[in-house]
Amino acid sequence: MLKTLSILRRTLMAAFFLQLVAGLWLDFSMLWGWLLVGGAILASIAAESAHRPAPKGEGASTKAAVEVGVPVTGRWSALNSPADKVPSHGTSGYGQSHAIDITAAPEDRPAPAFGWWPIARGNRAFPAFDQPLFAVADATVVHATDRHRDHLSRNSYPALAYLFLEGLVRDTAGPGRVVGNHLILDLGGGVYAMYAHLRRGSLTVRPGDRVTAGQPVARCGNSGNSTEPHLHFQLMDGPDLTTARGLPFTWRGVGVPANGERFSVSGDELSTTS
Repeated sequence: MLKTLSILRRTLMAAFFLQLVAGLWLDFSMLWGWLLVGGAILASIAAESAHRPAPKGEGASTKAAVEVGVPVTGRWSALNSPADKVPSHGTSGYGQSHAIDITAAPEDRPAPAFGWWPIARGNRAFPAFDQPLFAVADATVVHATDRHRDHLSRNSYPALAYLFLEGLVRDTAGPGRVVGNHLILDLGGGVYAMYAHLRRGSLTVRPGDRVTAGQPVARCGNSGNSTEPHLHFQLMDGPDLTTARGLPFTWRGVGVPANGERFSVSGDELSTTS
């Protein structure tokens, strides 16, 4: 059902965009556009309802938080955290009901502030770019892709409109375009970890590889639907982003940092050994 709804929503949005382009040369009634968008919205609402965690006692999504190692070292700051609200990103789609975004926050190198100018920046202006990422547990790689480019930042007010339109197009193209370069690890017991927005060409593992907790697996980038270089991390109950439900997590020695909270990782937290 979830796959059917996802395909229907994306097909309707694709038809809407095609109608907009064709409308430059052909005479279409605006009614068709409203019908296509309305159908896509209804399909999205139905999919969101189906993605929500099952009621207590009816599904894996209600399990206690899964404790894993931390995927980074150094000093970082949290954004869009499930410690503040669930779903943390405003949607349960793509298994991200309990996802978190983190960006590097070293004391000697602050990230550029969000503002009016410049409209966009190069990725190396952000301390998170190219930071190493680590396996949060002993696991098997089930999906790994790093062919998408790292685009310029979208961390300015003028860029927000572009980011919104870009997000619609990416979502229509499918979850792979939204998360960009990403890695999915099978942690066992029906738990999967996803790392999103990775740097192009940075993966050190491929599908089928076995990894150990604390092993370097990729580097932080700015691919997919991303405002600036950061790591999007989540646990979910399956490897298919279209049908997966999000699972709550906690990082060993760190917990779940709230929005704006800074935390430091020395390296001991990388291991899943208590």
